[in-house]
Amino acid sequence: MADLGFDGKVAVITGAGGGLGRQHALLLASRGALVVVNDLGGAVDGTGSDKGAAERVVDEIRAAGGEAAADTNSVSTPEGGKAIIQTALDAFGRIDIVVNNAGILRDKAFHGMDQAMIDAVIDVHLRGAFNVTQPAFVAMRAKGYGRIISTSSASGIFGNFGQANYGAAKTGLIGLTRVLAVEGARFNIKANAIAPLALTRMTENILGSLGDKLDPALISPLVTYLAHEECEPTGRLFSVGGGRIAEIFIGEVPGYFNPELTVEDVRDNFEAITNRDGYSVPANLGDETGLYLPYLAG
Repeated sequence: MADLGFDGKVAVITGAGGGLGRQHALLLASRGALVVVNDLGGAVDGTGSDKGAAERVVDEIRAAGGEAAADTNSVSTPEGGKAIIQTALDAFGRIDIVVNNAGILRDKAFHGMDQAMIDAVIDVHLRGAFNVTQPAFVAMRAKGYGRIISTSSASGIFGNFGQANYGAAKTGLIGLTRVLAVEGARFNIKANAIAPLALTRMTENILGSLGDKLDPALISPLVTYLAHEECEPTGRLFSVGGGRIAEIFIGEVPGYFNPELTVEDVRDNFEAITNRDGYSVPANLGDETGLYLPYLAG
């Protein structure tokens, strides 16, 4: 089969001045994509800036024969998000792909987490994805094509100590992805999410020796496939790291039904309520509601 190329498709990648975003940018550009490298150049906690971070990646892409433009706007405001997409339109005249990758960390046990820690992380990860994706989605919808990949995390999906702010924001991206998949379906807009495990400056202090096997470059092949026009999956979530890719899904068990349900019924039938045999994987709210119909029809 032929290699997957991008034939001048335009990709915006946030947080692409280093780590995962840089690898996504380099791989997409090597396959023919025109890339907007967005990065404010801040520290891991989001403070400060280095406007040269994006330019350095652009220089790498150009040195390898690709085309790219740098952008240093912040994803954390609606104005910044619109400006990022405008950079793509000004430089290349279109927007086909958005990779929501920008992120910061402000970890602390939940009982000691202050409002500034909560706001800063949600502003970058969750609101940032809204701010960048919405103007892009409008343009994609108008022309009937788009690919959106958002970076979630196992910290939110499965839980991790000290990351209530990060976990909540990252899991919020799953909900955003599912809705974008539904709303984008008839416009050939695919939206998917990844939960990566890789050695970056955000994880270097927690992975230890395992980090040697978690090259961030091994995340980018999945992102690049999900960004391609041949990509059929939408509204899906994938764990990826170290060369392994696996789908993560939300399932619903058959459960227990009683039209005269009482508190004691819940207690006495909790095993049936939580029995995972014969589960379903709804693709959207309609599918999930449909699971109730056999019980309610009578």
